[in-house]
Formats: sequence, C-alpha cells, structure tokens
Amino acid sequence: MSWDNAINIIRPHVVKIETQMGYGTGFLAFYNHDRSWCGIATAAHVVSNADEWQQPIRVKSEKATVFLKEEERVIFVDHSTDSAVVLFLKGDLQLPEVPIALMPMEEPCGIGVDVGWLGFPAIEPNTLCFFAGTVSAPQVARKAYLIDGVAINGVSGGPVFHRPNSETVQIIGTVSAYHANRATGEALPGLLRAQDVSHFHATAGRIRSIDEANVKKKEFEEAQRNKLEAVADAASATPEAHPSSEQSPSSE
Repeated sequence: MSWDNAINIIRPHVVKIETQMGYGTGFLAFYNHDRSWCGIATAAHVVSNADEWQQPIRVKSEKATVFLKEEERVIFVDHSTDSAVVLFLKGDLQLPEVPIALMPMEEPCGIGVDVGWLGFPAIEPNTLCFFAGTVSAPQVARKAYLIDGVAINGVSGGPVFHRPNSETVQIIGTVSAYHANRATGEALPGLLRAQDVSHFHATAGRIRSIDEANVKKKEFEEAQRNKLEAVADAASATPEAHPSSEQSPSSE
C-alpha cells in the first residue's frame, strides 16, 4: 500500500482539538457498543489543562465541529504515557463508522519499520500534513517508540501508523514530543517520541465493560418487568372465586 492510499484511509478519522491554551491533533480510536459515544485519542498535554480547569474544548473533523463543555465529555488522562481519550456523544460530528485498528499490544512495532504520522503543524494550522520516518528504537519502560523523524507544534496527539501489508493500516501510537539534538549548541535533527496505544486499548476495554454491564442490567430489568407483567396478566385472566351461598354447618 502506498503512503497516499494509507493517508486517504486515515484522513477522515483525524480531528483537530482546540482548547483555550492552543490546539493539537487527535483521531477516532473507538466507539461504544451502539456508536452513540466516540473516543478520540490524543496526547495528554493537548487536553490536560482544559480537563484540570474544566474548560470547553472544540473538536473539528473534516466536515463538522462540536463544542464540548466540561459536563459534555469525559477525559481519561494518563500522564505517565502522555496519552488521553476524550469521550463524548458523537452528535453531529461526522466520523467513519469503523475506526482504524490499533496495533495489538502483544505485537509491538519492530525496529526499522517505516511509519507515518498526520497532524496540523503550527506553521500551517489549517492544513493536515503528512510526515514519515523509521522506528529507531522501542522504549519499553516508557511505553513509547523513538522515531527518526520530525514533530512540529500542533501535531501532538496525531496518529502514528504503519502498513503491515498491502491492504492494511494500523495505528501504533500518537505523537508525543520531539527531542532536538542540541549537543553542539545548534538545533540539529533529533528524534520524535511516539507513545504506544496501550492507554487507548485499556480505556476502550473499560468503556466496553461498562457498556456490557449496562446492557446486561437493562436486559435483566426488562426480563423482570416482562415476568411481572405476565404474572399480572395471568392473575387478571383468572375468574374470581365467589363464596358459596350455603352456610357452614353449625358447630353446635
């Protein structure tokens, strides 16, 4: 699969996340069971201030924008991995029906793999741009990858993806930081750090568990209501017993 084809697949899933402090990039990570709620993945530092101060955020897809007050969303933040999920009612936000697959945690991305990433760089804040590089090394303890590539302000939270075969695209992580090489006093080419998708897998699993529990609870309550209604219907259909007109024998 060419990079152009991969970008065309991923582009509709990418969003711009605006806060009072600035903006970053994010992408559709998952839905709940009935697709009424969506989970937008991004970097924690993009939304953590808005979350802490209960400020509104704006999420822009290719075709629509939603404005989310504090009470209209839930943000799951993991500062240790600089990862976050913004969970909210999808509403009018137009997103694909099926999210791009997240890389399985038991199959980490290997060294030397070509990867790409998308985001809205500060030098072109309204243009979704593509970047590419190669995985230089895994950082297992930090749940991250070092990548031979560049990251610009505004691209934080954008999806980092690879092409495992000619027909598939997988997201391996999110853009977190850029480490410039200043060993000689000048800003020489450095390394990008991408956080893996472990926080997104964990959050999706938690939401699905809650969803499943709520669905089972509703099914149980519905079954109980049906049972009670059936008992009530049966009782109303049974003729009432009338007392006999004969008197009981005297106890004398």
